[in-house]
Amino acid sequence: MQQVKGTVLKSRLLFLEEHFGKEGIAKVLDSLSAADKAAFRLILPVVWYPFALGERLDDAIVRVLGKGDPKFFERLGEASAERNLGTVHRGFLRPGHPHEFLERSPSIYRTYYEVGRREYKQTGPTSGVLTTYDAEIFSAPDCLTIVGWHRKALEMCGVTGVRIRESECRARGGALCRYEVSWS
Repeated sequence: MQQVKGTVLKSRLLFLEEHFGKEGIAKVLDSLSAADKAAFRLILPVVWYPFALGERLDDAIVRVLGKGDPKFFERLGEASAERNLGTVHRGFLRPGHPHEFLERSPSIYRTYYEVGRREYKQTGPTSGVLTTYDAEIFSAPDCLTIVGWHRKALEMCGVTGVRIRESECRARGGALCRYEVSWS
């Protein structure tokens, strides 16, 4: 069973609290089953949790607070990068060296996900491709958080004009998830 680190779930809850207050968190959690609601009482950043639990949280966030707008998850991904890369995972950043940062994608992926892998290939002086392989479970909202997370991470590396386009997505029928990345 695919699992994610608690830090992924915790980032989502902290984002909700920052933007919607404790009332927003309560609304989202109240829309979940009793078992899921109980699971979110104590999320530990270093513990592995079922990916499906996070997927149900994502669905509830879009339904209850995101007004059905899936782009909401790009903002959530940006906030997660800012929080995690500004503190506990700061060592992944390579200020002034975005390709070096992106080359760390396999290690970064293993930090957050238990199954699958992510690779990076540089395609030009200011561009490259991230590809996720073999993830057992996937979702369109999670892919959008990855877009937002990497955009913010690259900005934290000092680049501007970051553009990320998911050109293939398993959640939309693709064989893998591929993200074309470029910056100014």
